[in-house]
Amino acid sequence: MNVAIIADTHMPRGGRRLPRTCIERLRAADVVLHGGDLVALEVLEMLAALAPCVIAVAGNVDESPVRARLPERTVVELQGARIGLVHNAGPARGRLERLRKWFPAADAVVFGHSHMPAHERDPGGFQIFNPGSPTERRRAPARTMGMARVEKGEVTFELITLE
Repeated sequence: MNVAIIADTHMPRGGRRLPRTCIERLRAADVVLHGGDLVALEVLEMLAALAPCVIAVAGNVDESPVRARLPERTVVELQGARIGLVHNAGPARGRLERLRKWFPAADAVVFGHSHMPAHERDPGGFQIFNPGSPTERRRAPARTMGMARVEKGEVTFELITLE
């Protein structure tokens, strides 16, 4: 199963748009995970038109209709792997352990908020992944998104740098 992962799209503010290569990967995915800060419901609707399944959580700058529709945290099972999803995972220090406590039954957690790509794994195999942002890099060196491959309960993450 191919999973496209984005967060912090912050649309439709300003001239922000998803890069063409990001849209192509979203269209090719079996599932899209969005780690919050969509901002407007139209972004969720646009994603739903691109992919067969979109799972998202609310972020701190999302408009009230988005926050009313989406949970702050969720867990999805994809081909035997349980993946948690949350927007703000808190400070970098202790994040891996914190997310393990928040999502004790998950194999991995996807998060956003910082716009900084991150991928960590503990000795037991639990992983956390932040795809960065496809639209607003802030302090990150580039605009990014993530892809994951899920097979037989195993999740493999990949960070994608966007043009």
